[in-house]
Amino acid sequence: MTEAVTIDDVARQAGVSRQTVSNVLNAPQVVRESTRQRVMQAVEQLGYSPNSSARRLRTRRSSTIGVRLDAYAGGISGVVLDRFVHALTERAGARRLRVLLYAARTPEDEISRWDELMRGGDVDAVVISGTFHGDPRTGWLLGRGLPFVSFGRPWGADDIDDPAHLWVDVDGAAGTRAATTHALETAGPRVAFLGWPTGSGTGDDRERGWRETIGPRAGSASAPRWAVQEGIAEARELVGRELARHEIDALVCASDSLAVGAHLAAADLGRPHLPIVGFDNTPVVEALGLSSVEQLPEQVAAAAIDLITGPGGEIEARAATPGAAHALIVPRLIVR
Repeated sequence: MTEAVTIDDVARQAGVSRQTVSNVLNAPQVVRESTRQRVMQAVEQLGYSPNSSARRLRTRRSSTIGVRLDAYAGGISGVVLDRFVHALTERAGARRLRVLLYAARTPEDEISRWDELMRGGDVDAVVISGTFHGDPRTGWLLGRGLPFVSFGRPWGADDIDDPAHLWVDVDGAAGTRAATTHALETAGPRVAFLGWPTGSGTGDDRERGWRETIGPRAGSASAPRWAVQEGIAEARELVGRELARHEIDALVCASDSLAVGAHLAAADLGRPHLPIVGFDNTPVVEALGLSSVEQLPEQVAAAAIDLITGPGGEIEARAATPGAAHALIVPRLIVR
């Protein structure tokens, strides 16, 4: 049986001391860049894998990021978060970090889980999703000093010039702006918007892109704004009523679920080819041939890991410095 490669083997291969190898792996900031590169080259050539368990015992750090696993709710709304969690796990693993999944149905449940995980030393950081106005989770985390980054901006705060915490988000307004521009150029001037009731940070952001593109006509009879709770059946019912009263050229939606409901309503009224654009680019809209805005969750995951780790790949409590505390991912429009 082949013997495991040791830290002494790496030191000999790189021509440095055992302590230097340890510094490169655990505190790279104290080592010259040329030396670090030489050591890492030796690590790669020999296939050395540090003893993670021993390191965790020595440093009293778990090298683990906690991430909530959303409860299964059916439908198509969970596809983006599923892709995000998968990509986050892959990118964490590439930096020798682990991801711990936990379940929580409410913000209060999630805070309770964090309290347990912190007291047990099970996580060094968390990634949260689904931020909203007045979110109690971010204040709890900031008060306890647990490093975290959110998939979703700190709604209600100046998240660019005075960020409350580290965050990554998809530029929803850019996505609907591209969708609305495409609809105006290919279908006609009467482009409606179907979104959620006002007050949702994400929904309002996506509506903003449509409004900015339509201009003063937004909300008028020639460019109506319709609102409904998330759901295919709900969207189908509302759009069925509105299409019977309004003649529109195209419809931009805040989600794929709303787009599917709208498409079914249009088909019911004999307009199966009404141009409808969703948001999330799920397999369902692809199967129906509907255009949609792709969120690029893999890029979101990569940015989240970059924000929560230091130059050596270790979890690091980084300050929320203006200009360096966030990443805003520009989505892409998939036309079908």
